[in-house]
Amino acid sequence: MASRLKEKYNNEVIPALLERFQYENIMEVPRLEKVVINMGVGEAKDNPKVLEAAVGELETITGQRPVITRAKKSIANFKIREGMKVGTKVTLRGERMYDFLDKLMNIALPRVRDFRGVSDTSFDGRGNYALGIKEQLIFPEIEYDKVESIRGLDIIIVTTAKTDEEAKVFLEKMGMPFKK
Repeated sequence: MASRLKEKYNNEVIPALLERFQYENIMEVPRLEKVVINMGVGEAKDNPKVLEAAVGELETITGQRPVITRAKKSIANFKIREGMKVGTKVTLRGERMYDFLDKLMNIALPRVRDFRGVSDTSFDGRGNYALGIKEQLIFPEIEYDKVESIRGLDIIIVTTAKTDEEAKVFLEKMGMPFKK
């Protein structure tokens, strides 16, 4: 069964974008490539259990086993050495990516306190969108009582759009709640 978001993309978004940007070929229409969710866990250098908890939470949220990321450089001020475990990330593609984005846009984001929409300036110039979330509790799978500490996470949505304008219109049509 295809996800709701993928059906919406095929039935509504493609025709709307074809009309808006006058594409000559249907393959020019921007589409989702992948979604990368990253959780930096700085405290992991002192307490390895924190990293295990972060990995567990990320797996619960995405339904996919995260990989552990390591420090690329040593940073004396943060007491971090090269190769230390400092975070965890997941790359979602295909159905899982659509399901996660559907859940993010329709369930998780509206649960944020004082939510007025996500920033429309967080594009990177090549049609990709980055979104920071301050607490993992907005996801319905996370049980409030089992959370030891509140952690933020970064979500990067990678699209095939050529420009920020194309990407913004594409994500708007997909249902991303941008600030008015």
